[in-house]
Amino acid sequence: MHIQFILAAILLLALIIVLSFKYRQTTLLLNALKERFKDVINVNDEILKQQNILNSLIAEYKAKQTEYRIKFLSLDDEYAKSKTFFEELKKELALLEVSSEIHSYGLYSPHYNFVTSSEYKAKLETVYEKQKVTLQDDQAIVCHTEWAVSGSKAEGKKMTKHYSKLMLRAFNGECDGSISKIKWNNINTMQERIKKSFETVNKLGITHNISITSEYLNLKLEELYLCYELQEKLQKEKEEQRRIQEQIREEEKVQKEMEDAQKEAQNEEERYQKALDKARSEIDKAKGKELQNLKEQLQELEKKLKEAQELKQRAMSRAQMTKSGHVYIISNIGSFGENVYKIGMTRRLEPFDRIRELGDASVPFTFDVHAMIYSDNAPELESKVHQYFENKRVNMVNERKEFFTVSIEEIKRFTEGNNIKVIFTELPEARQYYESKAKHEALAQMKDDLVVEEKYPNRLIDISSLGL
Repeated sequence: MHIQFILAAILLLALIIVLSFKYRQTTLLLNALKERFKDVINVNDEILKQQNILNSLIAEYKAKQTEYRIKFLSLDDEYAKSKTFFEELKKELALLEVSSEIHSYGLYSPHYNFVTSSEYKAKLETVYEKQKVTLQDDQAIVCHTEWAVSGSKAEGKKMTKHYSKLMLRAFNGECDGSISKIKWNNINTMQERIKKSFETVNKLGITHNISITSEYLNLKLEELYLCYELQEKLQKEKEEQRRIQEQIREEEKVQKEMEDAQKEAQNEEERYQKALDKARSEIDKAKGKELQNLKEQLQELEKKLKEAQELKQRAMSRAQMTKSGHVYIISNIGSFGENVYKIGMTRRLEPFDRIRELGDASVPFTFDVHAMIYSDNAPELESKVHQYFENKRVNMVNERKEFFTVSIEEIKRFTEGNNIKVIFTELPEARQYYESKAKHEALAQMKDDLVVEEKYPNRLIDISSLGL
């Protein structure tokens, strides 16, 4: 019993020593941790501190946001003003530039309807005279205030007259420059340029209460329109002269062809008449088989003489019919693409000669004929066809260009509706075009094969399969 007590005491002492050692270690570790995290030991204080910092940052952000919002609003206003100013400058620059690009062209509605250029010139002289009278009567520019310089009205009038001359000189110079640069595609730009100049010069005169009158502006615009339309009329007259010259040359060819045909028919008639007379003189002396041969020959010569006389008569009748001819419908798919047809007229005895002329060196391929319509009044028939397809012209300006974007079916409907009997060739042969196309494709294939050969030298190319 005594021994058990001693052992228990020893175990208790050992436990106390171990716990004391552990406590010391724990204390040292705790002190080390406290030293290490002494700045964040008080979590609530740290949270409060960080919350205060965050609130300060939020307040500063809101203040900056308000400040920037005001600045941005100011910048938006400044941007809007600058953009408006930029657009105005761009408009003025566009008026000052004389552009030849197609997008600057706008449709122009003629202000006059004179038949000849001489009428336009006469009207232009009238406008010039009106401008002179307006200037002489002091109706071109007016001053709404009677100025006095150093108390002198005479000096005031002198100053007003001098300033008015400067304004008129500036405006007239701008108008003359615009009118001198007028082209087919800038009439609207030049019109706006003159109007803008009118506004600008009048703004300069505000301080002196001087302004150019609307009456004088209208006279300058009238001059602009007349000069433009005069140019257009002169161009049309040149085109008409070229058309007339071409028509004269064509008529000369037709006349020569008619004369040659009549001459050839006359020669044929004379040749067969002589042969017939000779055969008749020999038939009285002939006998037997020779007689029979001469009779057969006589019949053949009489037949050919009749044909020659009929041919001569047709040639003479054709020469007397000055409007007879053929209306042709042709295409050139290689040059103009599909569904584009030239519808023209020729009075040649051999109309295909005219088609061959059209397919000369000026186009890469020859024309294909789809229809050839004979008419006793070919010009009238041609005009009727052109009017029917007026809205389908390829060239809406020059009527001498007789190309139309239509289909064969549409042309058929026209002929059927007008009781015109004609046989159409619907599909174009276009032999040279299709052969050329095939050769281009073959050459392109050869080029591709050569590229492959460079990558794979051992590969052989059979060029005989290309059909060249």
